[in-house]
Amino acid sequence: MRLCGRLFRSLLAGSLLLLASYAALAASSSEVEVRNPQLVAADDGWSLSADFSFDFNARLEEAVTRGVILYFVVDFDLARTRWYWLDDKVASRSQTFRLSYHALTRQYRLSTGALHQNFATLDEALRMLSRLRNWQVLDKAAVRNDETYLASLRMRLDLSQMPKTFQVSALANRDWSLSSDWVRWSFAPADSRAADARATSDWRGNAEGRLLGEAR
Repeated sequence: MRLCGRLFRSLLAGSLLLLASYAALAASSSEVEVRNPQLVAADDGWSLSADFSFDFNARLEEAVTRGVILYFVVDFDLARTRWYWLDDKVASRSQTFRLSYHALTRQYRLSTGALHQNFATLDEALRMLSRLRNWQVLDKAAVRNDETYLASLRMRLDLSQMPKTFQVSALANRDWSLSSDWVRWSFAPADSRAADARATSDWRGNAEGRLLGEAR
């Protein structure tokens, strides 16, 4: 019985330590900043664009150059707000970007799904990672023009996809707590379409003005 009691207390202490590590990681994870998130009407639905600013510290750079693959996840949620009940989730999307280094070619690679692109320097790869463009997150039928929605976006370094032996040390180290808070904004499809139409009209007007000026 005493042995069982000691074993239980050891397991409990280990669980509490792991939870504390996750809590500390969540509390300190604010090194990514989400900028200029926009939902733009596309032919097949709505595409998302945003910029990310993050502090890629020396510990992460060393890990990549030693062959450790880093997994960055971009999460997007869209909900219909309801004053009388909980928000109604309309869509939830995630996209994973894998950052790696290949010693034989001395190139950095940024991959998502079956697509990948090579870069000569880490700065070039990070510059591409910081610019999210034309990610289709909504189908045409997913939203209605006469309603207003709440859009949410974040980026995070996903430690759960890394080797188990690596996760233990990473969880207790603040250098690995690379994540943003959820950034939320109001999204009205009708207003967004009108803004896109005005922007297109202004662009055409400016282009025509330049052409007329050159013709004169």
